Amino acid sequence: MVSLYGWRGFKNAAAQVLAVIATLFGLFFLVWILWTTLSKGIASINVALFTQMTPPPGEEGGMLNAFFGSAVMSLLGILIGAPVGVLAGTYLAEYARGSWMGETVRFVNDILLSAPSIVLGLFVYTLVVAQMEHFSGLAGGIALAFIVLPVVVRTTDEMLRLVPTQMREAALSLGVPQWKVTLQVLYRSSLPGIVTGILLALARISGETAPLLFTALNNQYWTTNILSPMANVPVVIFQYAMSPFETWHTLAWAGAFMLTLFVLLVSLIARAIVLRNKISHD
Repeated sequence: MVSLYGWRGFKNAAAQVLAVIATLFGLFFLVWILWTTLSKGIASINVALFTQMTPPPGEEGGMLNAFFGSAVMSLLGILIGAPVGVLAGTYLAEYARGSWMGETVRFVNDILLSAPSIVLGLFVYTLVVAQMEHFSGLAGGIALAFIVLPVVVRTTDEMLRLVPTQMREAALSLGVPQWKVTLQVLYRSSLPGIVTGILLALARISGETAPLLFTALNNQYWTTNILSPMANVPVVIFQYAMSPFETWHTLAWAGAFMLTLFVLLVSLIARAIVLRNKISHD
């Protein structure tokens, strides 16, 4: 008869084996995807990619307008979503602790955080595109802002709640107003975490395709007008990868490589900020 200790040891070993197998399974496909993107993407990198516009069918060109459009709409998404998210997270952490309103906002934010991006794109299409009667970079930025918002709200809420209560009490006991405590004490202590959340939100929206299909669509030409359709890297990759033209396939792989590289760099920067903050506290 197997002892209780032996049975627990067997279950622990089985769980560890299954966890290792699952990890290796996931890493295998991750490395495969990254290697395919790397091998095909690097071979497609050239000067024209950064100096020429997206070409018509069957011709060679670049993705300068798509890179610019993605940068503009991602920046719009951060500028719209991040400040609102920080303020909402501050409200949840400092003014709505334990209240039904705070719990309701957190519940709605969790729903928004897990909502499919295509649903957010359809919502902005109804809210903005249908009213303007045309696609635009502004609508794309608003759609991306709805993706940024719940990430920043959750991050800000968690970071502010990690600040020790003694710091709040010490500042308030000196007669410092609540808004000054928030700005000069709480934000200063939690700034690395908040910035990390914003960077992770930027990494997420940089590769979103579905919301931009319903809002910004695409534009073969260079434009700085955010009220008109704008080219963007994810939609160009989607359209060119589905095309029968080899030159477009080459550009799609190059765009996928640059997008992957950008997300990797942003993630590494966010990780570096977290590690630096951890070392400084230790």
